[in-house]
Amino acid sequence: MSSKPEQKETHQANGAVVPIVPVDCLTSPDRGQLVEPSDFLGPDGNGVEVVALESCANAKGVREEDALLENGSQSNESDDTSTDRGPEPASPLKETSFSIGLQVLFPFLLAGFGTVAAGMVLDIVQHWDVFKYVTEVFILVPALLGLKGNLEMTLASRLSTAANIGQMDTPKELWRMITGNMALIQVQATVVGFLASIAAVVFGWIPDGHFSIDHAVLLCASSVATAFIASLVLGMIMIGVIIGSRKMGINPDNVATPIAASLGDLITLALLSGISWGLYKELESKAYVNPLVCAFFIALLPIWIIIAKKNAATREVLYSGWEPVIIAMAISSVGGLILDRTVSDPNFAGMAVFTPVINGVGGNLVAVQASRISTYLHMSGMPRESSEITPRKCPSPCSTFFSSDVNSRSARVLFLLVVPGHLVFLYTISSMQGGHTTLTLIFIVFYMTAALLQVLILLYIADWMVHWMWGRDLDPDNFSIPYLTALGDLIGTGLLALSFHILWLIGDRDSDVGD
Repeated sequence: MSSKPEQKETHQANGAVVPIVPVDCLTSPDRGQLVEPSDFLGPDGNGVEVVALESCANAKGVREEDALLENGSQSNESDDTSTDRGPEPASPLKETSFSIGLQVLFPFLLAGFGTVAAGMVLDIVQHWDVFKYVTEVFILVPALLGLKGNLEMTLASRLSTAANIGQMDTPKELWRMITGNMALIQVQATVVGFLASIAAVVFGWIPDGHFSIDHAVLLCASSVATAFIASLVLGMIMIGVIIGSRKMGINPDNVATPIAASLGDLITLALLSGISWGLYKELESKAYVNPLVCAFFIALLPIWIIIAKKNAATREVLYSGWEPVIIAMAISSVGGLILDRTVSDPNFAGMAVFTPVINGVGGNLVAVQASRISTYLHMSGMPRESSEITPRKCPSPCSTFFSSDVNSRSARVLFLLVVPGHLVFLYTISSMQGGHTTLTLIFIVFYMTAALLQVLILLYIADWMVHWMWGRDLDPDNFSIPYLTALGDLIGTGLLALSFHILWLIGDRDSDVGD
């Protein structure tokens, strides 16, 4: 009869016909009662074996329900699909603009105040001897601060996705993810720190043609030690944040990456300043200290490599995840060269305090967006598994910012946070008398224009880049955020330097751009 659920049949070796019935088809459409056993009687009246297959749609619905952290905003109606409906693409982020903004606001402000603190530190330490006589340290600043994008934010995005899709639910899975990822970021931090020091030496040598072996070793020791210690501390913080978010029912994508940056800039810059200052003082009396520091951290590399290789979750990233972090480091180093050339001019000394702020805010916001889009795509399966979600070659600005889907909604919310957030941070800097700069109206206008343009460009690039990588079997969690935060450093530093130059050219003496 047509009212009975459709049954597939298979033949056993003895010729008996065995019906194969999906599990959710064992109930009537109203889910009220089970199908009668007589429906599965053989021709002679005897029972036959029934092979029950779990419905793909039902299993997928269960996985979605387990993965989503919506605190009541998710409707249960989507789970009650009828048997005649095919599986639909996942909709993992059914959040309103208010809920997105509410969850992002606190970590965004926390991260912003972290960048303000980092800016105040840079404003102070730029007058230290090590920054005066080894100016290449300025080139290290964006590259090492960018480690939060290369490593910590990538770690946060990777673990947030793993938590949302149920890969950290058991203690065994949780421990495996922690050990593998911590070992992985130590390998990456050591290598990227070493390469960043080489880039700083090269970029410092090209304009002036001056090279000092002592300064080169100092840069190497400072960079590697800073990268290793900062990544260790921030990695542990990230793991705690994501586990806590899961227990509190908060989407880790909304809070993990901003909190990674909240302490990231401050810790990294404080470590770089302190370590480079201490090693600089030892140059004359104990020149062997710098090479020993380099050798110590490099000697630990084999241990972290072995641990990361034993973990299936990090083995692939260990082999294939180098391209984004190295290219991102090079991009950030170009931003560092701009910072070095600009801050070295006494007319633009006030730029130092604002650079970590504008770069940090832009990087934080685009990292949240990239992490959310990546989780949305992962909910629909692995790359190229879902035919409903296709990569866009070049999305229009309207589809990025003005469509009705949840990613466009979050892009609007994040963009609207730029102006009020920066106003709070600028007021904080002014109250602490940092930056050698008076906040006049024309200065605020130029600064806000640079900040808005930076975030607008980054959110648009994120929409294109994450989908583009997804369509080419690249995990956006591992590949997109390093590029995006590095571009944020380069765009932010460039636009800020341009703003300071324009202010100086038009003679805005009231803003007191210099000392």
